[in-house]
Amino acid sequence: MLATIILTQRGHMFAWVPVCMAIGIGGYFSLRFEPSPALLFGAGGLALACLLIGWRISEVFGPFLIAIALILSGFVLAASRAHSVDHPVLSWRYYGPIEGRIVGMDRSGSDAVRLTLDQVRLDRVPPNRTPTRLRISLHSDSALGIDPKSGLRVMNTGHLSPPSGPVEPGGFDFQRHAWFAELGGVGYTRVPLLAIAVSENDWSQRIFRIRMNVSAHVRHLLPGDVGGFAAAVTTGDRSGLSKDALLDLRASNTAHLIAISGLHMGLLTDFVFALLRLILIILPYVGQRMPVRKVAAGGALISAAVYLALSGGNVSTERAFVMVAVMLCAVMLDRRAISLRAVAIAAIVVLILRPEALLGPGFQMSFAATAALVAVFEWIRDNQIKLGPKWAQPVVAVVISSGVAGLATGPIWGRAFQHRRALRAAGQFTQRSTDGVSRDPRRCASVGPRPLRIRGCRAMADGSWFALDFGRRGLRRCDGRRAWVRDGARRNCLANARARCAVGHLVARA
Repeated sequence: MLATIILTQRGHMFAWVPVCMAIGIGGYFSLRFEPSPALLFGAGGLALACLLIGWRISEVFGPFLIAIALILSGFVLAASRAHSVDHPVLSWRYYGPIEGRIVGMDRSGSDAVRLTLDQVRLDRVPPNRTPTRLRISLHSDSALGIDPKSGLRVMNTGHLSPPSGPVEPGGFDFQRHAWFAELGGVGYTRVPLLAIAVSENDWSQRIFRIRMNVSAHVRHLLPGDVGGFAAAVTTGDRSGLSKDALLDLRASNTAHLIAISGLHMGLLTDFVFALLRLILIILPYVGQRMPVRKVAAGGALISAAVYLALSGGNVSTERAFVMVAVMLCAVMLDRRAISLRAVAIAAIVVLILRPEALLGPGFQMSFAATAALVAVFEWIRDNQIKLGPKWAQPVVAVVISSGVAGLATGPIWGRAFQHRRALRAAGQFTQRSTDGVSRDPRRCASVGPRPLRIRGCRAMADGSWFALDFGRRGLRRCDGRRAWVRDGARRNCLANARARCAVGHLVARA
């Protein structure tokens, strides 16, 4: 019986590789102690032995040994990643002079400008205890002092403290997030910034400066929250969005639209791929002598890489780029672009590069939705199921996609955010569809020649205005507007925390 089941799965076992790696990674992060180097070396050696033996024994028991090897390799991989970003972390509250180089700029939850500094110097703190990076919020207009720019070395006086842990059992662990972001301390200041050195011109700072220039250009053409929204989905810079706009988006469950992820990356690469392929086909000499489809896929891959750099390269954008790159490389290698094998390859690459991404709801929801969509549409294709008349098939496909993705990500979303908002699914569906149709094809035009820039920015303004207005209209129709949503979420979180603490107390007493 077991042999029959294993043999029938031949050709489909590759999809289990990221699953086994994820088990090992999750096992490492669930430990309450740090494994010793001897244990890690032993796990690595055992993984290699299981892999070699699994390749040589029978086809029935070999996959089990290979699965054990993958689980152990995931465990070792997560430990290696955690140790590779080892850096000093503040263990006390600090107040005094702070000096560093600006390498990032965004806004905090209190709508204050927030700077990320590296090459940090603190008063009377030895270099071996000084954090690699700090993040400080400028909590008053006078704290700006100067115009913060990428690479500019600044100094001021502020408060710093260690990164805090989760505020409730099972909640978001900012301390772990800060460890992998190499943030050794967070704080704020009300003292004006002082520039003590000119901006540096290394390649990373040049890219960051280009991002900020493009963001400023978009916000200059589109003032207000509309321009802030357009800049956020173009460059990842959310500093132009007001606090009220962010609260509206979060309360209407559409804040994910400003996080550059698979939706934005997929729409952009699809548009570039289709445009390049159409242009090359129109040219008779080129279309008949070149592999147009492969050339268009290469151009789309280059555009995705440029967008990755322009957007700041955060975790969700890197994950989306890996998935798109796997798909486009499959096209260039004459392989099926959309399949469970391609999804598995993308998951393996992401887990190797950033094992900690497994614990984030973004990774879980992204790959759960992608795997479910690929499986459902493969089943529809294999069974030759028609989705209605030809003119209605795109609409039916969008409805099926939204429904399948919602069902696949709903449990993860409810577990990650500790509450349910089932009535917001319609807002997600409508905004996700219209947002991409109205803005992403024109995003390329917004940074092109001036006539195209004007038309592209106007089109982006229409899409951005619709996204913000739809979220606000949805809030007006909720009883009690945002206050009801926030109070309900707060009550739910407190109830969950009390229940978990009560269970923990009973277990401790037992």
